[in-house]
Amino acid sequence: MGHSLLCLLGLFLLNTVIHGNAGDKPKAKLSADNTAVPVGGSVTLTCSVNPSSSSRWKYYWYKENYGVRERLWDAFFLSNDQVRVSQGGLYSCKGKRGRYCSELSQSVRIDTIVSNRPVVTLHPNWSEIYRGETITVRCEIHGGDTEWDYEWETNSMIKAPNQNEYRIRSASSSNSGNYRCKGRMKSSQHKTTEWSDSVTLTVSTSKPRATPTAQSLTIPAGGSVTLSCSVEGSAGWKFDWFRRDSVSSKAQLIRGNEANRDISVSQGGLYHCRGGRGDPVYYTEDSSNVTIMQIIPIKPPVTLQPSWPQIYSGETVTVRCEIQGGEGAQWTYEWSPAKLNTPPTSNEYRIITVTESDSGGYSCRGRRDYFFTEWSDIITLTVS
Repeated sequence: MGHSLLCLLGLFLLNTVIHGNAGDKPKAKLSADNTAVPVGGSVTLTCSVNPSSSSRWKYYWYKENYGVRERLWDAFFLSNDQVRVSQGGLYSCKGKRGRYCSELSQSVRIDTIVSNRPVVTLHPNWSEIYRGETITVRCEIHGGDTEWDYEWETNSMIKAPNQNEYRIRSASSSNSGNYRCKGRMKSSQHKTTEWSDSVTLTVSTSKPRATPTAQSLTIPAGGSVTLSCSVEGSAGWKFDWFRRDSVSSKAQLIRGNEANRDISVSQGGLYHCRGGRGDPVYYTEDSSNVTIMQIIPIKPPVTLQPSWPQIYSGETVTVRCEIQGGEGAQWTYEWSPAKLNTPPTSNEYRIITVTESDSGGYSCRGRRDYFFTEWSDIITLTVS
C-alpha cells in the first residue's frame, strides 16, 4: 500500500477515534518570518498541526514549481518543524504521525529579492506641477535585459496601473501623493525587486500667471528696449509675446516659443506675454499689459500768436503746437510747463489776459496711440 493511501486510511481512523467524525481533519498551518528573501539572505518557515496533541508530528515540506507540487529537499532543516529557504516559491507543508497525515497547509508565497533597485522619476521633473498639466510618473529598473511586471503603491486618490509608467494627462489635486514601485520578473514570478524610494507629486490647484517687466517704458528714436517675461516659482517655460499697435486693434503674436524670456522691441505698443511648457503645451494665464511708447523723429515747432517781440501785460496770446501732417483729431498734445496740461488741451493754449507770471519757456510734443514725437524747441514768452 502506497504512502498516500496509508496517510488517507490512517487519517480516517485517527479522526474517527479522536473526533468521532471522519470529516474533521487536522490541518497543517504554515507561517513565515518574512514574505521575501533579502539579497543573500533566507526566510524561516514553521509548520504546525492544529489541533495539536501530545503525540509528535513529523513534517513534510513542499514547493510548487510551474504548477507542480514537489517534495522540498534543497532547504536547510533547522528542526522537525522549521526550515530555512533562500529561494522564492509557493511553499506548503503537512504533518504525519505514524501512518496518519494531516491536510496540506495553505500555500505561502515567498519572493526572492533581486539586487536591481527601481527608481521612480517624474517627467518632466519640475518642482511644481499645475492643475491641467501633463506629467508622467515612471518606474525605471536598470541592469540587464530582464522583462518586468510592475507594481505601484501610492496614497493618491488615483490608482496607478501595473505598467512601468503612469501618464497623467490633466493633473488635478487628486493625483497629489507619494509614488513608489517595484518590479517582478516575468520569467520568474517569485523574483522581485525591493520597493523604490517614494517620489512626491504635488499638484497646485491654481493656474500660474506670467509677469512682464520692461527695461524702459519709452523707446528712444531709432532705439529699442528689452522686455522680460517670467513665471514665479517654476521652470521649464517658453514664452509667447503679443502686441497691439493701436487702442482698437487685436493683439498679434510677434514672438512664439521663445526659450529666452527676454526680447528686444523697437516699436511702441501694448505688450503682454504668456508661458508655455510640456507636451501637449500647457499655458499660463496671459500677463497684464505693459505700455511701451516710441519716440518718432518728428520735432513740432511752437509758435506765438501774435509773434510780436514785446508782449504787454493784459494782452491776449496763443501758444500753438504744429505737427506736420497732424491735421484732424489723431494727435493729442502734451505741454511744458505741466500746468498747461490741466484741463486737457488741444494743439494750442490761449492766454486771454497775460501777466508777468506767464513769462517763460514753452514746448510741446504730440501723442498718437503708442507714439510720441520729440519735444519741440523751447519758445520764450516775455511779458512786460
